[in-house]
Amino acid sequence: MNKPLSALLTLLITICISLPATAGTRTITDMAGRTVEIPAKVERVICSGPGCLRYLTYLQGQDMIVGVDSIEHRKTRFDARPYAIANPQFKNMPLIGEFRGHDNPELILGLEPQPQVIFKTYKDMGYDPDELQAKTGIPVICLSYASLAAKRDVIYKSLQLMGEVIGKEKRAKEVCDFMEKEITDLQNRTANIPKEQRKTCYVGGIAKKGPHGFQSTEPAYPPFRFVNAMNVACPPKSKGKPLQHANVSKEQIVAWNPEILFVDISTSQLGENAGAIYEIKTDPAYQSLDAVSSGEVYTVLPYNWYSRNYGSIIADAYYVGKVLYPSKFQDIDPEAKADEIYTFMVGEPVLQTMEKAFSVKGFHKMELN
Repeated sequence: MNKPLSALLTLLITICISLPATAGTRTITDMAGRTVEIPAKVERVICSGPGCLRYLTYLQGQDMIVGVDSIEHRKTRFDARPYAIANPQFKNMPLIGEFRGHDNPELILGLEPQPQVIFKTYKDMGYDPDELQAKTGIPVICLSYASLAAKRDVIYKSLQLMGEVIGKEKRAKEVCDFMEKEITDLQNRTANIPKEQRKTCYVGGIAKKGPHGFQSTEPAYPPFRFVNAMNVACPPKSKGKPLQHANVSKEQIVAWNPEILFVDISTSQLGENAGAIYEIKTDPAYQSLDAVSSGEVYTVLPYNWYSRNYGSIIADAYYVGKVLYPSKFQDIDPEAKADEIYTFMVGEPVLQTMEKAFSVKGFHKMELN
């Protein structure tokens, strides 16, 4: 090769190596079908919307966070978010805006260091993702939140997408596999129980953007579905899909007269003289229920807290299964199982810390006198 040609090739190679252009980016398609160009390597992020920071914690990416929304700064006695309990440092991080996706572009642009991407759940809540991206110049990636019982493929795809973006593909697969394994175990334990041996049940006091009384329930309550329970609030299949949340009348609960009652302890936020627990103990209508007369009333952990806490859903399902079918769950200690789940999902056994916030403990038979 002659010297001029060799020198030209050397110059071209040097230029190519030094150019920072498109080799430093990649393109992904987010859960909203948007095409987004992002850095080749992502090390700094923020999370917008309910459950978004929870996803990142599941993937062990919480150290990538450079700012948080206002819910992480709230000073309250009550908190049933395992991901936040396991990461108290979130309380001291810079703000990016208000909770539920109401981001503040000025605050985001003032972060130091700057995030390389913004993850966003519930794209129709709060700031529009395209507008947020335009105002900040930071790529916004939409993720999806969904029912663990009905649409967990959507959850898994979101976790896998986040894992792809931040280089945590292996951990994303481990999390999806873990949840699937636990749900399969729950279903297998209860799949062959004859219908005549299944007791009817109802869960009240379910949180929905705050605490509620005993009439607040979920026809599609995932812990019931995972253990094939006979939820009196769930309509027959012929009448369509069950609702994620419903407020039923007191008269209807009395008419159903379920054999076993469960109460979500989030209701205790309403105080000693209100909420599902107080209603069960004092309301003559509820006092007439067979489950109350026989003492078949049990508490479960809150899970609908800044959207769904998937670890708590699975933990509740193991406790519900043990109450309904003791022989099928003889090997399960619900509290130990909960902390096993939390340790895997968020890195810490947080059950005891979480329960200290509430006046009534989860996974217990209620004292009705």
